[in-house]
Amino acid sequence: MNWGERMLDFRIDTFLEVCRFMNYTRAAQELNLTQPAVSQHIRWLEEQYQAKLFCYENKQLSLTKSGELLRSAAITMKQDETYLRRKIRQIRQTENDLSFGVTPTVGMYLIPGPLAEYQKKYPDAQISMQVENSQQLCERLDAGEIDFAILEGYFRKTDYDSLLYKTERYVGVCAPDYPFVKKPRQISDLLGETLIVRESGSGNREIITRSLSRQNLDLSDFHSVFEVGDMNVCKQMLIKGCGIGFLYEAAVKDDIKRGRLREMELCDFQESHDITMIWRKGSIFSDRYRSLYEQLKG
Repeated sequence: MNWGERMLDFRIDTFLEVCRFMNYTRAAQELNLTQPAVSQHIRWLEEQYQAKLFCYENKQLSLTKSGELLRSAAITMKQDETYLRRKIRQIRQTENDLSFGVTPTVGMYLIPGPLAEYQKKYPDAQISMQVENSQQLCERLDAGEIDFAILEGYFRKTDYDSLLYKTERYVGVCAPDYPFVKKPRQISDLLGETLIVRESGSGNREIITRSLSRQNLDLSDFHSVFEVGDMNVCKQMLIKGCGIGFLYEAAVKDDIKRGRLREMELCDFQESHDITMIWRKGSIFSDRYRSLYEQLKG
């Protein structure tokens, strides 16, 4: 069985549905198949690959190491197939069309310049850019809804190939006249404040959570947490003195310059973080994505 057959085989769809639900019955319902048919598809794949794909641990279905490997490869193959179908439909249009995703910081502060240059170079290109958090972008990639993503959040390096897009400094900020409970010299001095943070799944939240954990601290250690699902709203809440927060320098440097925000100088907080361009690991279109990286990194 060659790779082309594997990519198109309907039993791969069955396998991925079982992976999604970790339940044969729910997968069968989703696919409008009988449970014995689902079991037969999985057995066929196990015979082809000469390996067990699932096992039961404490009455819970889980993937074996071989199953994890097949799942990752299958998602990449389906994503490539979706990309290929779209490109074939667009063959009479332009090969310079873009369908990708970015996180809010990238979308608002880093990609507009390079993307404007790209559009000037290819004025006939159809461009679709989704702006979502890191978790949502990875889900869109896996579903074949976008071809690549540029994000500041964490991602599973076993599932994606990547190139460093930029390294950005991360800073603590507040309103110029913010009334601190305790004059801040280090992060622990801020625990009496309200922390304004992005929603779960966002790169912003993951970065500050990991930074705090290195000092044995957690979001729950703050007096209160103000969760905001939009970057602009987050900044407005900071400007209005609703709390303190941590954002990329690129997102707040103009506000600091204009006196709308000020940086909190903390002796134990010197953070920078990588912003990365990612696509499914092993994609047959990797050369295309590397070429786009050179054009979009600015």
